[in-house]
Amino acid sequence: MQLVIISGRSGSGKSTALHQLEDEGYYCIDNLPAALLPALVAETQRGEFEHFRGVAVCIDARNAWRNLQDFSGILDALPADVRSEILYLDAQDPVLIKRFSETRRKHPLSGDQLPLAEAIDSERQLLEPIASAAALVLDTSQMTIYELRDAIRQRVVGDGTGSMSILFQSFGFKRGLPNDADLVFDVRMLPNPHWVKELRLLTGLDADVASFLEAQSMTGELFDSIRRFLDQWLPHYRESNRSYMTVAVGCTGGQHRSVYLADRLYQYYRQQYSHVHLRHRELQ
Repeated sequence: MQLVIISGRSGSGKSTALHQLEDEGYYCIDNLPAALLPALVAETQRGEFEHFRGVAVCIDARNAWRNLQDFSGILDALPADVRSEILYLDAQDPVLIKRFSETRRKHPLSGDQLPLAEAIDSERQLLEPIASAAALVLDTSQMTIYELRDAIRQRVVGDGTGSMSILFQSFGFKRGLPNDADLVFDVRMLPNPHWVKELRLLTGLDADVASFLEAQSMTGELFDSIRRFLDQWLPHYRESNRSYMTVAVGCTGGQHRSVYLADRLYQYYRQQYSHVHLRHRELQ
């Protein structure tokens, strides 16, 4: 049986992720007390849940503090034949504050003695035992609901084979590193098409930008260097039972150089791995 545990800070999109898994045929439970997880697994193994694709539960800061601190012990109590994976959703603090302000929802930890900003920070500390055990961390700061649902469908559901899912993601350093990146490659040493008037408003997906970058010898050298590194080490990640890998490629603004190289890496590795995805953070 596949067990997906969804966690993360309030406002990061846990309900959206849970609803997507429900649409995909999972038996879903929101706000499950973590201590009841072994009992739930035992119940699902009696046969009545065979027609479900798997079981998905949301465990977050609404749990008892003691259960959150003993989360690793709770996981160890699960039967060995249960394929469990943890999906942790998060977003930047200003984004979470803005989301609560727009929806006018009350944060589960906030109150007269604990302002929203402090509640969000306290929640991060409470959920650290779950976050540190997560197989996949998604930063939803710049994701729409539809993009998050698509990410869940592609990276968590997949085709059920259990093979490693690889995401190539371009980004701009001026907007910060992606929180979900496993490997980060800085390509800011390449000539910047931004300073070419005719290319400034284009992106790394446009043929003129690609031609400009490919005319620079170091572009091919950099691609080959990154490719050799990934060719050597991606198989080792897969052999260590790694389910997810996010390879982030960054330039200054996330519009030209990183987009071009992330797309080129995606096109190369989609021929070698079953589950390879592409996202351009700053072009969303």
